Amino acid sequence: MADQGSVRAASAAPERQVFSAERLRTFFPLFLLAVLCVIFASLSERFFTVGNMMIILQQSSVLLVAALGVTFVIIAGSIDLSVGSVVALAALAGALTVDPLGPWALLPALGAGVVAGSISGAVFSWGKVPSFIVTLGAMVVYRGLVLLFTKGAPVSVFEIGFLNLFGGRSFGVPHAAIISLTAAFICHIVLTRSVFGKEVKAIGGGERVAHLTGIRVKRVKFLIFALSGLLCGLAGLLQAARTMAATAQLGEGLELDVIAAVVVGGTPLTGGIGGIGGTLLGVLIITILSNGMNMVGVDPYIQYLTKGLVLVLAVFITIDRKKIGVIK
Repeated sequence: MADQGSVRAASAAPERQVFSAERLRTFFPLFLLAVLCVIFASLSERFFTVGNMMIILQQSSVLLVAALGVTFVIIAGSIDLSVGSVVALAALAGALTVDPLGPWALLPALGAGVVAGSISGAVFSWGKVPSFIVTLGAMVVYRGLVLLFTKGAPVSVFEIGFLNLFGGRSFGVPHAAIISLTAAFICHIVLTRSVFGKEVKAIGGGERVAHLTGIRVKRVKFLIFALSGLLCGLAGLLQAARTMAATAQLGEGLELDVIAAVVVGGTPLTGGIGGIGGTLLGVLIITILSNGMNMVGVDPYIQYLTKGLVLVLAVFITIDRKKIGVIK
């Protein structure tokens, strides 16, 4: 009897540890968001105003749309470092075609994003080059293309219909926020209700096992990067409408914010688990962090340091140490 009791106790201990780890991943984003809101509300009276909440929604839109695609990539156990450059490339495609096309400049922007993401996905999937290396190279190449076309000068956007649709407001709510939340809802449905979403999680959980169960791993890997490119195209369009221009510097550093938002939201870099709801929380955390630090006058260099520390903390808390030996 004593031996049986010992066995039950031993088996219960790992279960409690797993349960605690899952609870920590689940509630860490909510806890961090609440702490940030309390801190910035106590430091600035303007933080919890309707005007600032609308600014936060506007600021978070581009980050959210770009982070949605990267959520799929990270859940599958890969990484995408080309996000900022693809956003800039898509914004340029939209800005160059907005005069003849108006709001339909959406199509060239999305097309540029899909092509850029598909190239990275093809090299990664069928060329068998690690996603880190592929997207690092793509980041430099796509930024170089933007510099080549712009020569460092901004491409201005003045088309009224385009600016009203993607950069305007209705009843005080930014259109960009409505578009980004709609995209988040669709991505949530795809990730949780579709076969594709289940395949993405299966590949992140164990690529070899996923292959043995009949999942076309290379095809899914290609599609997640094409999807990431599509969403980066939409993010670039929203950014161009917001700034009324496409510039060579647009999207620089966005990679850090996107990865931080996804990881802070509870999607570990080891892949296999995660969700759109967590990414939405992560985006709010990163945006509120930037907004609050700007509002209280924190030095920009300290802001970079703070974001880096938050990312390291999030990785430390959310990483699945049982898979620490798996390199993807």
